[in-house]
Amino acid sequence: MATTQKSLAQAIRERRATPSFDGEPIPASDLRQILDAGLDAPSGYNLQPWRFVVVQQPENLRKLRAASYNQAKVEEASAVIVACGDRDGWRRDLDEVLRMGRSNGMAESYAVQAANSVPAYLSSFNDGQMTGWLNKQVMTAVTSMMLMAETLGYDTAPLEGFEQDKVCETLRLPMSYWVVSLLALGHLKGPDKFDGGRFDISYTVFGEEYGKPLK
Repeated sequence: MATTQKSLAQAIRERRATPSFDGEPIPASDLRQILDAGLDAPSGYNLQPWRFVVVQQPENLRKLRAASYNQAKVEEASAVIVACGDRDGWRRDLDEVLRMGRSNGMAESYAVQAANSVPAYLSSFNDGQMTGWLNKQVMTAVTSMMLMAETLGYDTAPLEGFEQDKVCETLRLPMSYWVVSLLALGHLKGPDKFDGGRFDISYTVFGEEYGKPLK
């Protein structure tokens, strides 16, 4: 088991999108801790629509690289977590979500309401709306995994540069899956990426309404 090497504040402040990895394997216990951080993330109605495919075998990393615009870091990484959202997951999982909720103190009145309101809400989505909803849910989990990896001393690179159809074909994903992001994990090889800087808080954060400074 790895010991925590960075505080959360350090991980957030110091994280960079790693340009190159050394390919050394990640111990299964550390990988599980990283995945658990994602599985513990919050989601709308607790539906947990994320699905993760962990790619570690060199041959499969090469195939994934070919579906990711030939980015070398995909093949160099110790593992790549392919983060997907399941468009139909809520249809299968809602009953179990409500069962778990009831067993952990969910009010029966809320459960009854959710059993009706959740299907009415999600079934009204068009393809674009469902994709947008899945992107929000899955990236919350990806961020949790990325920061857990950083606190454990690993380097990470979240990737949006891939071809959706090719990744789905390579991993034999169900038709209901939408690939949201790839998260490459491992240890840095060579120099780290430069610090690109961040906008000042006064430029991006407002108080009470747009244009008013936060006090």
